[in-house]
Amino acid sequence: MERAGKGMKMDLKSRRHAVSDLAGAMELCYTNGWTDGLPVVPPTAERIGAMLEAAALEPGRELSFIENRQVSVTAEKVAINAVMAGCKAEYMPVVVAAVEALADPLYGYHGPATSTGGSAVFMLVNGPIARELDLNCGDNLFGPGWRANATIGRAVRLIMRNVIGTLPGELDRSSLGHPGKYTYCIAENEQESPWPPLHATRGFRSDQNAVTVFAALAPHQYSNGLSSTPEGILTTACAHMRISAGAGRQPQYALVFAGEHTAIMKKAGWSREDVQRYCFEHASSPRAELKRYHMMAGDPAPGDEYEMYTVVESPQDFLVIAAGGSAGVQSAFIPGWGDKRGSQSVTREIHRP
Repeated sequence: MERAGKGMKMDLKSRRHAVSDLAGAMELCYTNGWTDGLPVVPPTAERIGAMLEAAALEPGRELSFIENRQVSVTAEKVAINAVMAGCKAEYMPVVVAAVEALADPLYGYHGPATSTGGSAVFMLVNGPIARELDLNCGDNLFGPGWRANATIGRAVRLIMRNVIGTLPGELDRSSLGHPGKYTYCIAENEQESPWPPLHATRGFRSDQNAVTVFAALAPHQYSNGLSSTPEGILTTACAHMRISAGAGRQPQYALVFAGEHTAIMKKAGWSREDVQRYCFEHASSPRAELKRYHMMAGDPAPGDEYEMYTVVESPQDFLVIAAGGSAGVQSAFIPGWGDKRGSQSVTREIHRP
């Protein structure tokens, strides 16, 4: 992508609004439906310019084109919404990479964004930038408390709303949704992980910066304080996944292992591929069971009691991630939206000037 240099002149095209004070600016955003329900930071020309300069982008540069919506997402619009979300300027390259990933045909923006299924954009940040920006990869992983996590994820959702037009009740037809639709951004705990960083398994070097986007349902937490082996922990995980939202559809799944569970994996010498293989072999159910639970169409047929159906198509469809607090016997899995024909995870490099 061609990028501009530092100190460039900003020729902003967006419409300007005159307000009397900060409160008036915030109320204007509410009145015009530009917020996610929470207050936003007024996007002044100075703040927008700082965002664009941090990523060395001209305002008119097209970052992505959402085919189904025929919408061009420009750097200026991304910067505006990053300001509104509360991002620092140095977060802008991460937001840009995520927006680029959303337009990838493999992600398939239209399906997960408009479905009644209620997925959110889960974002995983890898590389040195995660530590430099203080992205949380530990305690309270999916909870509040970290500006970078909260505002980067929020910026992407505001862009979906304000630029692409994915509005609740209109193009966003979620029946229930989940809190990740406010923000759903974490970093991987690369320093404590027993495995190489996730992006290193997807064609990037460990020292590169990258973001992975994934159309995801809510995290499902499970506990296992009884097992001291990977097999024990993963048996619990698989038991939960067999009757989870993705069962019978075969989307991708993210498996997020927190500190005590990753320590057990590390002590046993289990690789990421070992975890994937074990879960692929054990997170499966007889077709008859899925039909009895009305998670698969039709009545049980002869042979269905013995024909096993896996929750994913291949072991590589488990995205194995080390993140979460160092204490506690909890981990989580995150089912993907729909199936792989509708959406797959996408990883993009984060470019910084």
